[in-house]
Amino acid sequence: MSDSCSSKPVASGCGCGAEVKFDGATPAYRRALAWVIAINLVGFVVVLIGGLIQGSASLSANALDFLADSATYAISLWAIGRSVAVRTGAALFKGVSLGVVALSVVGFAAWRAWSGAAPSGEAISALGLFGALANLVAAGLLVRYRDGDANVRSVWLCTRNDLIQCLAVAATGVLVWLTGSRWPDLIVGVLLAGVFLMSAYQIIRQALDEHRADLATS
Repeated sequence: MSDSCSSKPVASGCGCGAEVKFDGATPAYRRALAWVIAINLVGFVVVLIGGLIQGSASLSANALDFLADSATYAISLWAIGRSVAVRTGAALFKGVSLGVVALSVVGFAAWRAWSGAAPSGEAISALGLFGALANLVAAGLLVRYRDGDANVRSVWLCTRNDLIQCLAVAATGVLVWLTGSRWPDLIVGVLLAGVFLMSAYQIIRQALDEHRADLATS
C-alpha cells in the first residue's frame, strides 16, 4: 500500500500501513444490495412456481437459492458497519445456510430419482434463462464490490455462482428435451448442490480467518 490510506471505501477503523477490506459501509453499496435483494425475491417467486409445476430438481435448486440469497443478503445489509465479530458471524451463518440448501437439493433430487416423469425441457430452459438474466443484472450492480470482507465477498460469490447455475439450468432443459429423460435434470441438480457446498466452504473459511485475525488484534 502507499503511505496514505486509499481513497476507496474501506472498513471502519482504517489504519495506514495495514491491508483493509471494504466492509460495505457506503450508501452506494447499500442501495445496490437492496436492489439485489428485490431481484432475488422476484426470481424466487417466478422460478418456484415453475419448479413446483414441473417437479424439476434443477429449478427447485434454483428457486431455493434465490430464497436463500434474499435472506442472506438481507443479513449482509443489516451487518454492514457493525463490528468484525458481527460481520464474520453473519458470514458464517450464510455459509452454513448455503450448505443446508445444498443438502436439501441433494435430498430432493434423490426423491425425484424414484418418482415422477421427466419435466418439460422447454420450461426448464426458459426459467433458467430468466434466472440468468436476473442474476446478470445483480452481478452488474455488485461487480465493483467483489473484493471485500467475508460479508461483502459472500454476496458476490453467491451472485456469481447463481449466474453460472442458471445457465447450467437452461442447458439442462435442452438435454431433457433432447433425451426425454429426467436424469439430466437430476444430475445437474446434484452438481449445483456441489457448487453450493464449495461456496459455503469458501465463505466459512474466510469468515473464520477474519474472526481469528480480529481476536489476535483485540
